[in-house]
Amino acid sequence: MLNLQIIIGSVRQGRGGLSVAEWFEGVARSDRRFTVERVDLAEIALPIMDEPNHPRLQQYTHEHTRAFSRLIQRADAYVFVTTEYNYSLPGALKNALDYLGPEWAGKPMAAVGYGGISGAARAVEDLRRVAIALRMVPLVQGVVCPLYAQQRDEEGRFHANPTQTTATTETLDALADLGGILKARRAAA
Repeated sequence: MLNLQIIIGSVRQGRGGLSVAEWFEGVARSDRRFTVERVDLAEIALPIMDEPNHPRLQQYTHEHTRAFSRLIQRADAYVFVTTEYNYSLPGALKNALDYLGPEWAGKPMAAVGYGGISGAARAVEDLRRVAIALRMVPLVQGVVCPLYAQQRDEEGRFHANPTQTTATTETLDALADLGGILKARRAAA
C-alpha cells in the first residue's frame, strides 16, 4: 500500500479549492491501493523560508522544518491541489516546496488544478518544472477543474463531472503503478 499525500497549495482565507481537495481525497480514500494523508499548508503555516542551509544538506535548524521534513518524507506519492495566482503557482506552495530537497525525490506527483477558465494550467506547468528540479517524477495524468465554482453545491461541496471522474481514475492508476515501482527502488537503494 502506498502513502499518498494530498497537498493543498492555497492558504488564502476562504479558498474555494478546499472543496476540490476534499472531493479528490474522498475518491482517493476509497481506493484500497493507498493510505491517504491530507497536508494542508494553511494548517502547517510555514514561515517564508528561514533556514540558513541548503535543503539538500538536510541540516535544518528550526523545529517547523524538521516536522515538515518528517511529514513529507513518509509519502510515497503526491497530489498537489492548486489554483493559479498571477499565472503561476501560489507562493505558499512554492515556499513549501523550497523548504525541502531529498524528501521529495524519487516519488511520483500529479496535480489537480482548479480555478477560472484555465483550470490553473499555467500553475500546474510551473509546478511540474519545480517538481523535476526536486527530482520528483511528474505524471502526465492529472485533473483539471476550470470554472470549478460552478460545480459546487449550496453547501460548497465540489461535484466532479464525468471527464474529471475519468481523469481521477487515470491519475490514481498512474500514481499506483509508478509509485509502487519507485517505492521498491527506494527500498532497494
